[in-house]
Amino acid sequence: MPRTARSFRRRPVPAHAQPTPAPDPLERERAHLSASRTALRAMREEVQQLNIKDVTGSWVSAAVLQSQIDARIAELADLSHTPLFFGRLDYLHTTQEGQRYYIGRRHVHDGGGDPMVVDWRAPVSQPFYRASRKDPHDVRLRRRFGYTGGALTAYEDEDLTDPAPEGEHTSKLLQAEIERPRVGPMRDIVATIQPEQDEIVRSSLGGTVCVQGGPGTGKTAVGLHRVAYLLYAHRERLARTGTLVIGPNRSFLHYIEQVLPALGELEVRQATVDDLVAQVEVGGSDPAAAAVIKGDARMAQVLRRALRSHVTLPTEPVMVVRGSRRWRIPAYELEEIVQELLARDIRYGAARDALPQRIAHAVLVRMEATGEAPDDRVQDAVARNPAVKAAVKAIWPPVEPAKLVLRLLSDADFLAAHAEGLLTPEEQHTILWAKPARSVRTVKWSPADAVLIDEATDLVQRTASLGHVVLDEAQDLSPMQYRAVGRRCSTGSATVLGDLAQGTTPWATESWQEALDHLGKSDAVVEELTAGFRVPREVIAYASRLLPHMSPGLAEVRSMRESPGSLEVREVRGDLDAAVVAACVDALQHEGSIGLIAADSRVESLATALTTANLPHLTPGSETTADSRLTLVPASLAKGLEYDYVVLDDPATVVAAEPDERTGLRRLYVALTRAVSGLTVLHVGALPPQLG
Repeated sequence: MPRTARSFRRRPVPAHAQPTPAPDPLERERAHLSASRTALRAMREEVQQLNIKDVTGSWVSAAVLQSQIDARIAELADLSHTPLFFGRLDYLHTTQEGQRYYIGRRHVHDGGGDPMVVDWRAPVSQPFYRASRKDPHDVRLRRRFGYTGGALTAYEDEDLTDPAPEGEHTSKLLQAEIERPRVGPMRDIVATIQPEQDEIVRSSLGGTVCVQGGPGTGKTAVGLHRVAYLLYAHRERLARTGTLVIGPNRSFLHYIEQVLPALGELEVRQATVDDLVAQVEVGGSDPAAAAVIKGDARMAQVLRRALRSHVTLPTEPVMVVRGSRRWRIPAYELEEIVQELLARDIRYGAARDALPQRIAHAVLVRMEATGEAPDDRVQDAVARNPAVKAAVKAIWPPVEPAKLVLRLLSDADFLAAHAEGLLTPEEQHTILWAKPARSVRTVKWSPADAVLIDEATDLVQRTASLGHVVLDEAQDLSPMQYRAVGRRCSTGSATVLGDLAQGTTPWATESWQEALDHLGKSDAVVEELTAGFRVPREVIAYASRLLPHMSPGLAEVRSMRESPGSLEVREVRGDLDAAVVAACVDALQHEGSIGLIAADSRVESLATALTTANLPHLTPGSETTADSRLTLVPASLAKGLEYDYVVLDDPATVVAAEPDERTGLRRLYVALTRAVSGLTVLHVGALPPQLG
């Protein structure tokens, strides 16, 4: 159990490890914390005092160096409510017997350069997460620290030389940290990473990892911590190539946005898939049937055919005039050049750029045959010749991606010509616009249309690739969206996170291998997390009744949290809105955040009821305060969020709001599994029969 004092045998340690010796072990640890904060402050001040006037050669290098200094200063900020260290390792056999290391969120060293706190990502920190009595990694003692705010209040020791069975010891501090109330945005889990999570976090940059994890298994946190680890281990490479975290919506990104900065990583970009493909303004929507077809991978081939149809084989020769000489390239030779470029299957724009150079080269061959000695400058001049430029425009005209998609979706004959054998006539009719727009500017593009335009853009010109991409809630993406994300990491790697049971779009994937194929990462390793640390056992067991009906074959999450009495299912005979408000009032008697989750169609009515009852409420992703801890959450935005206590409004309405029963049950599964401490389910009439 956590203790405020206990005796332990002294061992030799570096001089800096005990700056103010005290007889009380807890006071000694507090003294080390204080000294570490002082050292961190000194590190920050040292960077702030750097003078770069004499070490920069130009204003550009000065600006770059100053930005690096500013970033370093921000990384060294001491967050008063974030402990500098959360654990300690005492080793058995090292260069100095009894060497110990304090494990924390960032590295801190003293004036002599000796470590006072070791970054959790460093190799020496790995045994904190992996060591066990069966495999102690040369660790004698693992110590965990308990904090209240930023104050160190307790510690707990685990003797890894103890021969007692592993299961007889449970860390109370670890359990308390996992169960700490969820007030505010998502926080890091560096103090509670489990061995199976740590293996994923520390997996190599070169490979793509797909993590299947049920509610509360920590897959999102694992993905974010993997980014932090990779930036630590491969900082220079990723600084050049970039990193990106992709989430399902802005509310989710706002919820997770503080995790990486708390770990000292400030340069990771966050976006939604819609942000990535935002080449046109999205102002419309598609019926589910049309969205499914537009999101199908077959559309990539339709676009490719439509784009290449703009290439016209030449029927006339090209005559290049230079001075008094004329050089003629016959049509059959031009056709050979065009056919060769088509056979190479390179990007449309790259081939178009190569065509004038290939024609110019054919001219230079003729020049050399007559004894001339043209160089590269002559070839470039010939490539810019008006006759060559006119031929290229006629043979390989420029194509604007948005106009290409506009024509496909508004011209039935054009679509039919390029979708033959790929889309049925019924499917073609489904995606055709009833009222074709006159121009790109007047179209009310849908999100699926924007993805098609992004695909077409990549067919014209290659999309730049990043070094690493994290894709969260990946089960909800369409094949075309996977392709859009895959283009952003075509030369890099990815961490794919999701839960097939929480796929709530009509195009949600049924197989991770299929999804990874569309992403372009067929060789990715698929890992499954089945141990839950967030949702109480009683709640996850209730929600798991839905699994056989919506995702047969998926393993049920094994929750580590018992929390007896955490579930209440109550039928309402009278006014449902009033009953929901009363349940929210009851939930607010508890510590922590409260989430009221309801079908989207019910949100407006419930918002009015809460306002009438003088209950202030927030929108998803907003940070809670002492005076406002209740968030009204549309079921469509609940995924990825978590609250200490959840009130769920009428499950049957949540299911009925979706286009099909499977999607509705999955939406309900998401809503049922947002609670960390307790769940109250209110319903009028019968519950969905799948809940038993």
